Amino acid sequence: MKSEVSTVTTKGQLVIPAKLRRKYSIKEGTQVAFLEEGNRLILQPLTPEFIRSLRGSLSGEPSALKYLLEERKREREL
Repeated sequence: MKSEVSTVTTKGQLVIPAKLRRKYSIKEGTQVAFLEEGNRLILQPLTPEFIRSLRGSLSGEPSALKYLLEERKREREL
């Protein structure tokens, strides 16, 4: 795993190095999701390529709709 370093400004802004912006197609206006995984912070650019890669990832079992309906039923019972 290669490492790139950047510094957070006093306003909480962070510059993503140009090399990584090009590699991951991050342009002005690209939204970035911040995910916590254990003690790590992961930045996930929400690019059209990333969104396309998610197609079909929720198909199959367990059904997301079935899970949601079961959770709502449990909440009503409380």
